[in-house]
Amino acid sequence: MNSEEFFIKLDAQIQNGNPFVVYRNPNAKNGLTKALLQDSAETYKTSNFTENGFVFAPFENAENAFLIPSENAELITTEYPAENSEEVKKENQDFPPAYTNNQAKIKHEELVQKGIEEIEKGEFKKVVLSRKEDVQTQLEALVIFRNLLKKYETAFVYFWFHPKTGIWLGATPETLLNVEREKFKTMALAGTQSFKGTSSVNWGEKEIEEQQIVTDAILENLEHKVSGKIHKSEPYTSKAGNLLHLQTDITGMLDPEKSSLKSLILALHPTPAVCGLPKEKAKKFITENESYKREFYSGFLGELNMKKEVKRNSNRRNQENQAYGSILKQTSLFVNLRCMKLNEGKARLFIGGGITKYSNPAEEWEETVNKSHTIKSVLVK
Repeated sequence: MNSEEFFIKLDAQIQNGNPFVVYRNPNAKNGLTKALLQDSAETYKTSNFTENGFVFAPFENAENAFLIPSENAELITTEYPAENSEEVKKENQDFPPAYTNNQAKIKHEELVQKGIEEIEKGEFKKVVLSRKEDVQTQLEALVIFRNLLKKYETAFVYFWFHPKTGIWLGATPETLLNVEREKFKTMALAGTQSFKGTSSVNWGEKEIEEQQIVTDAILENLEHKVSGKIHKSEPYTSKAGNLLHLQTDITGMLDPEKSSLKSLILALHPTPAVCGLPKEKAKKFITENESYKREFYSGFLGELNMKKEVKRNSNRRNQENQAYGSILKQTSLFVNLRCMKLNEGKARLFIGGGITKYSNPAEEWEETVNKSHTIKSVLVK
């Protein structure tokens, strides 16, 4: 359907108060944007990840994830490509790098320093520490979502609503897991720099070590879940909004006898890029020392066991075989970063950074300020 009809249907869903999600995958062809509109206000959850639909899981207790089941929702689609105008490329002009809440700055730097001290004691190699920031906005949720769609072609852009969770929006650059048949893909993402017109940049020792820690931890977690060899790319610089990251792509084949989708998800979540290493010690430090609940920030979300039709052959000489196309299940999950929770004209932002022995508290604060610009830029007209 055309985009005007699409957004009218979304607005009607908002008015009736039933759960829904609308989203666009990274680099989606022709800007294909999908929505699942649940047919009632009933709450569905999943703990085994065998259902099909859209899943929305918190940072803690991922086995208590919200679900919009495909069989209880209407699927609608439209095309909404990102804009490539110079105006859009000049991101975050309205939010220069100057967040001046001194109390928040001191508090975050103290938290980072405490994390560094625990690393020096040998408690963990890395921990990801975050903060929240509340920003007033006059924009309605659908307008913010359109802004996200316009700006972030390479991110997973979404708008989630459920009466039990409220409204969440985001544009995340990080894949948790893609599975099609037995083949899986994931990534290690770490390190951050501001984009200044080029992706050809140098990375410091802190970022290089952080990236290696994340990659090694993911490979170790996957070792007993897959069959055959796991392949990884060399680290490279990737761009998400106005930020650059170090990224390593990881692929392999699942072993159905060793692993279920659930065990694979839980092996990866929470990733070292949002939690730390070792996972349980870092998670314990986070929950005991961050002064707020992350809720769905740094959780995961996406398509779960969604059906996809695959044609055998599009060659004219094999037209008779096209009727025998196969239906396969596809899972495509993303880490919930660069996100916000919207409530009565207030956007709660969540911003974090990876802490290692090389970290500097003042620089880590500045990194959170820079990261916040990515999401703040969509909160103004």
